[in-house]
Amino acid sequence: MRKPMAGTGWKMNHTAAETADYAERLKAILAPGIADSLDIFVLPPFTALHAAQRHFAGSSVAYGGQNMHWDLYGAWTGEISAPMLVEAGCRYVELAHSERLAHFGETYELVRRKLDAALAEGLTPILCLGETGEDKRQGRTVTVLAEQLATALTGQPAERVPEVVLAYEPRWAIGAAAAASPGHVAACHTALRTLLTERYGEDVADRTRIIHGGSVTPENGEELIRLPDVDGLFVGRAAWSPEGFARIVDIVHRAAQERVPS
Repeated sequence: MRKPMAGTGWKMNHTAAETADYAERLKAILAPGIADSLDIFVLPPFTALHAAQRHFAGSSVAYGGQNMHWDLYGAWTGEISAPMLVEAGCRYVELAHSERLAHFGETYELVRRKLDAALAEGLTPILCLGETGEDKRQGRTVTVLAEQLATALTGQPAERVPEVVLAYEPRWAIGAAAAASPGHVAACHTALRTLLTERYGEDVADRTRIIHGGSVTPENGEELIRLPDVDGLFVGRAAWSPEGFARIVDIVHRAAQERVPS
């Protein structure tokens, strides 16, 4: 059984001091032992990673970076490498977020290089996949997802694919007033699972987690997490307070308990 996930990316929000406060308040809310049934993670800004390392230490909450460079070191002004994230105690790194693609010119070929470096250094990549509004209008959603997945995972042996967390985030829904409908989410997650099966086999597809993000809230998260191929919720604004994130964690936790075979 795939272990469910509850995560949040903070984007350019929360200073180190605010991160320390968030961590202490979140730890006080979460039930002891909750990490036995799901993986919980936060993705603070780079400048707050040291605060996350100190204040989440020994807790059920892991943390990671919001991006990284593909090289391990070098003349890349302003960049962060995988070894730097590892040294800061990170377990995860987010790759290919829509904003990186739209505003910073990133491509999935560059993402592939980042993903290779992350895996080589022991990080768990959270690989974002998703179509634009125009892709959706043209009926190209599954085609786009297939292209993104194939490019980002090129060269990866099948046995390493389950080490990557896929995050389906329809680009047209990120930061929007309305999220994708449950029917659309279900179809896209099923399509991704099918693509994994066709490319790597049923065992790999069954072990690879596919989480969902893009205007997820406690209100729509209840239904989304109960879709068969949705293995977790990846939340933005709704989890930028510890109380908001705790609600998301509780939703995923309750769904995880329901999935446990009797």
